[in-house]
Amino acid sequence: MSPTDYGALLLVLLTCGVVTGVVAWTGAAARRIWAPAALLLLVAAGAVAAVPSDVEVSAGWPTVLLVTLGGLLAVAGGGPLTALVFDLVDRRDPSATTPADSIRSAGHVLRGGAWIGALERVAIFASLVAGWPEGLAVVLAVKGLGRYPELRAAEDGVRTGAAERFIIGTFASVLWACGCAGVVLLVA
Repeated sequence: MSPTDYGALLLVLLTCGVVTGVVAWTGAAARRIWAPAALLLLVAAGAVAAVPSDVEVSAGWPTVLLVTLGGLLAVAGGGPLTALVFDLVDRRDPSATTPADSIRSAGHVLRGGAWIGALERVAIFASLVAGWPEGLAVVLAVKGLGRYPELRAAEDGVRTGAAERFIIGTFASVLWACGCAGVVLLVA
């Protein structure tokens, strides 16, 4: 395969990753199937970008497409994957009668989490692709400072696990965005 063939394969894998990420948003059953599929597609895209000695995505619109697909995958795939991580964590929570109970109780404290997570992934992806890794620290500082009063109030009251969910969700979301940015940076 030629370097441009590897580049085309990379674009196809990222496109499929975006599609599976979007489908994973449709519900819990879809999330269990399509979020891992999006993860596998991201890993495959990373392998295609890293393993061959030369991967070429032509300058111009193919490069714009590469960055756009990477950013879309960061947003579309990160939310369902983070929710899937929460599903796995909630299986181990003995205080919740069902996984949905744990999600709802923390959700009352951490309102807007899906939107904040999507914006967080966009900001992290953009700052890393732009060559400004310090932006990651800025995003995490703003998020932490913005959520601190809610987390503090939740921990003063009934134990909801909101702080733990905040940390787990942030790590899952940030790692996903960094992975998407890494694929783009390996080629660009």
